[in-house]
Amino acid sequence: MTDTHRILSLIDEIHNTLIWMKTSGCRGFEKRPPCATNSADTDETPETLPLSRPPLLNSPDDTPAMSLYPQDSIDAIQRDIANCQRCKLAKTRTNIVLGDGAPSAQLMFIGEAPGFDEDQQGKPFVGRAGQLLTRIIQAMGLTRDQVYIGNVIKCRPPGNRNPEPDEISACAPFLNRQIAVIQPEFICALGTFAAQTLLHTTTPISKLRGQFHDHDGIQLMPTFHPSYLLRNPEKKREVWEDIKLLMNAMGLEWPPLSK
Repeated sequence: MTDTHRILSLIDEIHNTLIWMKTSGCRGFEKRPPCATNSADTDETPETLPLSRPPLLNSPDDTPAMSLYPQDSIDAIQRDIANCQRCKLAKTRTNIVLGDGAPSAQLMFIGEAPGFDEDQQGKPFVGRAGQLLTRIIQAMGLTRDQVYIGNVIKCRPPGNRNPEPDEISACAPFLNRQIAVIQPEFICALGTFAAQTLLHTTTPISKLRGQFHDHDGIQLMPTFHPSYLLRNPEKKREVWEDIKLLMNAMGLEWPPLSK
């Protein structure tokens, strides 16, 4: 680990600790005389917290990020992630791909990582898999401008390999913030890594799909990734069944009315 990475890791740990203290009810730091040994030494009874390690932001019992960044925005996240060096993907990417779409969408699609076309253009789901996702969205009677599309990690893994745990962990705060800012009522997790990361599970996508799961009060529907459908077109029927469940929950008419 380089000195830069150590510093970034230390900053993250301090940041996580302060957030944990805030969400645990701490309203500030106690000021007491140097010789004071307990709260009986003063007239004040400030709230104190036990000295234990706070949970990581991407642990299953996260406090919803919307309470941690009350003034946050997609633009602010974009500024914070600019020239990110948090993981090794910084050395091989062309562009950081944060996300695209309506900043207050009812529905958010989350995939695993940018591919070659996304890395070149700096936008999510613009290659062949993206074109298929666009058709799925249109079949719902929606447009890409009416939803928000992003990925678990924001930089393309070399050769489109699977994301690695340290890469997912490095991007987790940005994904948490995106979800908090957009506050979608529904999330469609596209593929194994998106579903398993968001639900903190190792259950295969084949067993997760077809039913809603809770993600901090948001209804989450896992389904197969569009790139998987390009290789296995026979699975399109199962994805459409998932999408119909999603449409029904969202109150969308099926089949969509012609416009």
